Amino acid sequence: MAVGACSFAVMFQQKIMCWVYLFGALLFVAMQVQQKYEGTNFAIKRLRRIVFFSHLLFILAGLLMADTVYFFLKPLFSSQYEYITFVYNKWVVLLMIAAIVQLYTTHRISSELKKE
Repeated sequence: MAVGACSFAVMFQQKIMCWVYLFGALLFVAMQVQQKYEGTNFAIKRLRRIVFFSHLLFILAGLLMADTVYFFLKPLFSSQYEYITFVYNKWVVLLMIAAIVQLYTTHRISSELKKE
């Protein structure tokens, strides 16, 4: 994920790096989905549901990254101005939100597990 996102941001082989990031994001999400919590702590269960939100944002960021290169969402908008305003290069925002949510939930789950 990091290699794909950083390479894409510095405009190195964007047509390839968007797919590298998306593949890495899918592997990261698959790895995290396999981690189960069998306990009864409600806070940890709630935090796990919040992590699912960050998974969606990571994948959407990858799809918008690919759209930045291939413009496959552009026909859905009536003007180029609308497309640029609402979609073009918005992958950065989604990636930042997903990373912040991931950091927060990781820290909170760790502290909740220490309390148990």
